[in-house]
Amino acid sequence: MWISSQWNDYEVLDASDGEKLERWGSYVLVRPDPQVIWSTPKKDPRWRDFDARYARSSAGGGRWSAHRLPEHWDLHYGPLTFQVKPMNFKHTGVFPEQAANWDFIRRQVQRAGRPLQVLNLFAYTGGATLAAASAGASVCHVDAARGMVAWARENARASGLERAPIRWIVDDCAKFIEREIKRGRRYDAVIMDPPSYGRGPSGEVWKLEKDLYPFLRLVSGVLSDKPQFFIINSYTTGLAPSVLTYLLDTVVASRFGGGTVSDELGLPVRASGLALPCGAAGRWTSGTEE
Repeated sequence: MWISSQWNDYEVLDASDGEKLERWGSYVLVRPDPQVIWSTPKKDPRWRDFDARYARSSAGGGRWSAHRLPEHWDLHYGPLTFQVKPMNFKHTGVFPEQAANWDFIRRQVQRAGRPLQVLNLFAYTGGATLAAASAGASVCHVDAARGMVAWARENARASGLERAPIRWIVDDCAKFIEREIKRGRRYDAVIMDPPSYGRGPSGEVWKLEKDLYPFLRLVSGVLSDKPQFFIINSYTTGLAPSVLTYLLDTVVASRFGGGTVSDELGLPVRASGLALPCGAAGRWTSGTEE
């Protein structure tokens, strides 16, 4: 498991009964987590004295309760700064487990020994974009949600990267890739964090298990002659990390050599000393990643 253990501003304090108790800077949140199927004693007093809790509704969705939070606040990870906001569907704008991938991205960019063009698809609020840009890469950041791209730009400004070579694109990822192929634009690295389920701009349905492979083949059409790395993230329950290895080896390694390693992403839990599983990632590299 790739565990994001280098946070100072964030930690999972405990996890029990379908929820996790988290510290986000100086604020404590309780949020649901489907992986937490165990029931352990809730000894931390912050289970009862939190700043906000997201409670699911039996009718669907949910809401934040006992809300003692500002509209937003900053969270720091190394040279990166993120604006945290409690949103619908329990999100905050940051997936802390992705820090393990941010570290990997920075290493890959720095070790390349040449300027890299990096493409970040389904790029959300820009964690991977900022990691690549802070290490010296030029980045194309693509997301279909205008609000998410605006939020990512705010994070870039907060991280001192407002003048970094980042292209901010609001577009459907598949349609953008099709146009990039026609334009002949190429990238040395690709990062993608596709949803498990979604709808395109014309109402077309995206389902990861059905659509990821053809989409990956499409995206491979924008890789340069000597790509450096390729990352796929997945939060789809039941999709084994080894599936990501198979995909990347079939589409990318078969063409460019190198190799793929896939694993779960995780966060340390202070109360137990164990790791909370938080999805999976597959990483193809042209060389060997330590």
